[in-house]
Amino acid sequence: MLRVLDLSSSEARTTEDIFTGRSQVMPQGRVFGGQVLAQATMAAMRTVPAERVPHSMHGYFLRPGDSSRNITFSVDRIHDGRSFSTRRTQAFQNGMPIFSMIASFEDEDPGVEHAEPMPDGMPQPEDLPALEEQLSGMHPLSRRIFSASPIELRHVTTPIYLEPDAAKTPRQAVWARTRSALPDDPAVHRAALAFLSDLTIQEPVLRAHGLAWATPGLKVASLDHAMWWHRFARVDEWLLYVQESPSARAGRGLSTGRVYDRAGTLIASVAQEIMVRVPAPDEAADDQRR
Repeated sequence: MLRVLDLSSSEARTTEDIFTGRSQVMPQGRVFGGQVLAQATMAAMRTVPAERVPHSMHGYFLRPGDSSRNITFSVDRIHDGRSFSTRRTQAFQNGMPIFSMIASFEDEDPGVEHAEPMPDGMPQPEDLPALEEQLSGMHPLSRRIFSASPIELRHVTTPIYLEPDAAKTPRQAVWARTRSALPDDPAVHRAALAFLSDLTIQEPVLRAHGLAWATPGLKVASLDHAMWWHRFARVDEWLLYVQESPSARAGRGLSTGRVYDRAGTLIASVAQEIMVRVPAPDEAADDQRR
């Protein structure tokens, strides 16, 4: 993750700044969306003063990315005010946009403050099994996606990678952190949080309909992603990602999430809409036979 966040600066133009980022190799060849979120955030942060921190971003996934190729990031300095800055970041491969984001930055000043508390009764991550222990029945190539990930995950409820949730409850909670310590640079932790925010956020939609990731013929793709950084937290320490899905229709499902540190402090809020296509029963049966 640190390697892909280490963007190179290609050039500075009159209206935009250009950066290049490497891609994390993925077994299925498609760029992980959280990687692009993190890199686009890092690119935008490189164009504002260090004391002006990101507080929100809104992005759209336009095309699948190729994880064997670098990604070019173009940052447009839309506005710099007395307290806020706005940046538009576009990610390109082969001259085509694959992701578009607008992010806002601010000088943090004292003001009103409140936060939704962490849900009661959550088990601690040390009391939960590591995800790799729960994937023994998964194909080695699919397991590699998780073992190669820089993020360690521990689901509070049983994961739905292999089997669906019989309760069909549109919510879940997941503990997450980076597998290794990160540098102290706050910008790295904010970008890493964006990386982490794209993991598991789709699952409340699947849980609501008794679907597992291994459902034959299931197609899921992220459409857009929004994130609000409320308070700083280290991402190499355990964070609780509480998620729920308020709605699904027309082949789309919406999930929202809240990220807490171990002390129960609300760190960030997330929203993502996904495309979810469920095959008809006869199609699923055909896929399973194949």
